[in-house]
Amino acid sequence: MPLNPPLRDWQGRSAWLVGASTGIGRATASRLHALGARVTVSARDADALARFVAAHPGSVALPLDVTDRAAVQAAAREVIAGSGTPDLALYCAGTYTPMRATAFDLDVALRHVQVNYAGALHWLDALLPAMRERAAAGQGAHLSLVGSVAGYRGLPQSLAYGPTKAALINLAETLYLDLHPAGVGVSIVNPGFVETPLTANNGFRMPALLTPEEAAEAILRGWARGDFEIHFPRRFTLWLKALRHVGYGPYFAAVRRSTGL
Repeated sequence: MPLNPPLRDWQGRSAWLVGASTGIGRATASRLHALGARVTVSARDADALARFVAAHPGSVALPLDVTDRAAVQAAAREVIAGSGTPDLALYCAGTYTPMRATAFDLDVALRHVQVNYAGALHWLDALLPAMRERAAAGQGAHLSLVGSVAGYRGLPQSLAYGPTKAALINLAETLYLDLHPAGVGVSIVNPGFVETPLTANNGFRMPALLTPEEAAEAILRGWARGDFEIHFPRRFTLWLKALRHVGYGPYFAAVRRSTGL
């Protein structure tokens, strides 16, 4: 039984994707546009958004810095005024800088908190009342957050990044418990390694690396099934999920063997 109302027919539906200038967010926005959705894309990079709109007629660009609470509130008002409360809102904004404890940088770590987690809270604060009102009126309303398998357990070079993704997973679980009875769908997307400008910073072998387009297809399949957690590629994420339940000694050894670190 699906945990969320399945999202299959995108024709005429509206979607607001935050963090859509590159990578998973851009590929997902492109796929939704191809399926007939009315797409609004947000990110800090206005030039990249303009290129997206030029390639996807009818889409709307709304440049946005998610760390600016007032700007997120204003952007949400603009989205709702322009095309109504979205059927789907996806938070895909994120930053990633590899970090190990031997080179700890507090400013970099706090930047991850501001973008990856606090930005999601700004987004929720701006959207939740309208999404709840939409659901109460019997219309579709779905909130989706992009986490990471790095939120399952500690991974190499993920000292700044992983804890913020663990927070998003917990946030999504709690949101689901609160919002499902009100008719608002909630999902958490936990990708493995995807070829993006962020993962290009990694200097280690990334198992089961996917393209952003493959990631977008996996996300849409998850929404179509009504999944709460959408994780991929399954051969890698299921391996990591299984390791969540073993002792720390075997877990640390398995991760070191897999990554070479």
